[in-house]
Amino acid sequence: MAKAAKGAIDNRHYDVIVAPHITEKSTLISEANAVVFKVANDATKPQIKAAVEALFNVSVTGVNTLVQKGKTKRWKGTPYSRSDMKKAIVTLKDGDSIDVTTGI
Repeated sequence: MAKAAKGAIDNRHYDVIVAPHITEKSTLISEANAVVFKVANDATKPQIKAAVEALFNVSVTGVNTLVQKGKTKRWKGTPYSRSDMKKAIVTLKDGDSIDVTTGI
């Protein structure tokens, strides 16, 4: 795969960023100029940074990732487990912001 021009939107960017993750905790860290996204399980930090910069036209200063393990639940007495989910906490440059309530 050839390297795309910096800032150019590639279809892979839409596969990397799955959805915004909106919780009370993510709302609190948004005051520190950070946004939380659900990302693909195989996404790397450079891919996440490139996708956010291309899709939202902002400057990213840092990306922290974590894998939230799926909980074991029961349905009609039968146990099953939810899927693991990878989250990325993306820190933006001062002055940049992303409104996650609007669509891309």
